[in-house]
Amino acid sequence: MGNNFFSTNKKLGILGGGQLGKMMLPCAQAWDIYTKILDADKDAPCKSFCNEFVLGNLQDFDTVYQFGQDCDLITIEIEKVNVEALKKLKSEGKIVHPNPNSLEIIQDKGLQKMFYKTNNIPTADFIIFENKTAVLNAIENKLIKIPFVQKTRKDGYDGRGVCVVNAESDLVNLLEGPCLVEDKVEISIELAIIAARNEQGEIAVYEPVSMEFHDGANMLDLLLYPAPIEKNITEKAQQIAKELITQFDICGLLAVEFLIDKENNIFVNEVAPRAHNSGHQTIESSFTSQYQQHLRAILNLPLGSTKTIMPSAMVNILGADGHTGNVYYEGMTECLHEEGIFIHIYGKKITKPFRKMGHATIVNQNLNEAKNKALWVRQILQAKSH
Repeated sequence: MGNNFFSTNKKLGILGGGQLGKMMLPCAQAWDIYTKILDADKDAPCKSFCNEFVLGNLQDFDTVYQFGQDCDLITIEIEKVNVEALKKLKSEGKIVHPNPNSLEIIQDKGLQKMFYKTNNIPTADFIIFENKTAVLNAIENKLIKIPFVQKTRKDGYDGRGVCVVNAESDLVNLLEGPCLVEDKVEISIELAIIAARNEQGEIAVYEPVSMEFHDGANMLDLLLYPAPIEKNITEKAQQIAKELITQFDICGLLAVEFLIDKENNIFVNEVAPRAHNSGHQTIESSFTSQYQQHLRAILNLPLGSTKTIMPSAMVNILGADGHTGNVYYEGMTECLHEEGIFIHIYGKKITKPFRKMGHATIVNQNLNEAKNKALWVRQILQAKSH
């Protein structure tokens, strides 16, 4: 497969035209791979960087099915796509990564949690509910107790679809619709690992990253790579990531998020079968970026080295609170005066409070120095509206 892509007019189709796709495209261009993108936003970040752009609904069966007709290989940069269309394309001989059956499980957090239980993957205890009323009834009947975390089964991302209940007063924030409620883990640290696997079954895993989240938006706020944790936790998390990517039968990337409690017990939080926010720093910090690694894996090529060139810290550039409209970036000049700061602007024209507008990776031989400079960048670099 891989060799053919370098010598013919074969076409790589990517469902989703957001920032993850945009960062994948330079890797495809470096190898002269023809790319075709489908997205519902006429101003999608990928639009100006791919060979072919199709405007359309990622969740519409006919749109996704027709999009895939002239593609030799189809992949995703977002999970929220029509799986039935991907199943049909695969049944007709198209190569589709990730595996549509596994993608269908991952799209539903309830099915995802049941998958962990079935495959003896450590995860927080949970109960599945049809709606908010059922959750309230379960509390009244003492089937669940506060504190807990409620998650909608579908369509949650970037902090959306999650409700943390620490006290009875938080119950007014419960989410509607099918959901799961899981025990709240007393978290010591949150980690993520990017795993990669090709069709031959070769697996490569990166070092774990530690993650801190924005209190208000529940979004990734600061990442340290490699995570400053004990070696045995690193090894255990990497082993679980290898097991999961094999059990899901995924070719490409699988980002695995972990919760570590006060006793160093490890729990899988959730997964994403694509490039991930927790792997952006690999562009500057690793011998192989997660984006090139994804291409290597889906093309069934040898996987690249996951060794770290230099430690790093990463911060998301979020839309400033109170700003909605045409974006401008305050603080760019100050940041560009400094050594070791790499800024990625995603190309979204409109900023909104806490919208991911870009990220900055800071590399330094000393992880604490990288962290301190990252915290400075987070304060100085602001996405605001005119």
